[in-house]
Amino acid sequence: MAKKDYYEVLGISRSAEEREIKKAYKKLAMKYHPDRNQGDKTAENKFKEVKEAYEILINEEKRTAYDQYGHSAFDHNNAGNSTYSTFTSSSDFGDIFGDVFGDIFGGNRNQRAKKGSDLCYNMEILLEEAVKGTKKEIRIPTLQTCKICYGSGSRIGTKPRSCHTCHGKGQIHIRKGFFTVQQSCTTCYGKGKIIQDPCRSCHGQGRVETYKTLLVKIPPGIDTNDRIRLNKEGESGINGAEPGDLYVQITVKKHPIFEREENNLYCEVPINFSMAALGGEIEVPTLDGRVKLKIPSETQSGKLFRIKGRGVQSVQNRNKGDLLCRVVVETPVNLNAKQKNLLFELGTSFNGFRGEKNSPRSKRFFDGVKRFFDDLTK
Repeated sequence: MAKKDYYEVLGISRSAEEREIKKAYKKLAMKYHPDRNQGDKTAENKFKEVKEAYEILINEEKRTAYDQYGHSAFDHNNAGNSTYSTFTSSSDFGDIFGDVFGDIFGGNRNQRAKKGSDLCYNMEILLEEAVKGTKKEIRIPTLQTCKICYGSGSRIGTKPRSCHTCHGKGQIHIRKGFFTVQQSCTTCYGKGKIIQDPCRSCHGQGRVETYKTLLVKIPPGIDTNDRIRLNKEGESGINGAEPGDLYVQITVKKHPIFEREENNLYCEVPINFSMAALGGEIEVPTLDGRVKLKIPSETQSGKLFRIKGRGVQSVQNRNKGDLLCRVVVETPVNLNAKQKNLLFELGTSFNGFRGEKNSPRSKRFFDGVKRFFDDLTK
């Protein structure tokens, strides 16, 4: 069956402008929408027809193609517009009750209330503060609604007047052949209004630069690159809209003793040669004070000891990490004559640095080196 002319479907002339198209669509869409005509197949089909016509004529390129070639310009994709789910989506309601209403009553997106911008504040904290949590006071620059004109930009007792160039729309249309180019009004710069008598406090901007002080609660377990969101603490909105949010970006300073990896803490603990060989007990630091760590005899340099529950409490699941201590055997320095003699005697008792009994790791290494060179000479 032949399709009806799209202009006839919407009841508009072929020279109709965008505002007329949207106005006609809004009227028909509300009349035939399936939610208002449940079970009425005729209304459902009519709604499909109206929506299809609107989608073609509201698009400049598609409208030009339709004016030139008619329905044949779109025969290959008609099948895509036949399902109920397509025209009952939330975007359709936005078209009907959002853009269309705005144009009918003289509004424009640039004139509408616009949420304020989100702000970001970079904060450096100590590892101890990140692990245990704290509170920080910050002072930030921001734009806030003018308290004199309450965001209107006009002096008290006066109101902005509608722009005579764009008639309050904020946009102007320039016809170029088959195409219409839309651009911001050069008189009001897209605002749709002109302030003749600006507020002396904000100079017609509706917002003023100021500083505000906020108390930020740092939860225990927070880490570098985590962000804390403070609702509605960003810049004030335009035309009375709600403000944006403030994001506090966390960076944890490098600690002189501990390194953090997820919820675990790491530190290096130096011990002397005698302690490593004979064993003993040492004190190691934690963020809650000192704890004793038992060093078994014959401990090798680099061995890792785990102290349960002395790490960082997770900010997500409240589980607590561990403290891992890596012992480093320190070579003695500034030896006196007696100490040197004692170490010489000890070394002699090892039967050289390859002593099998006392230095098994050294023996394995040098035996491997010997086999390597023997294989090269075969």
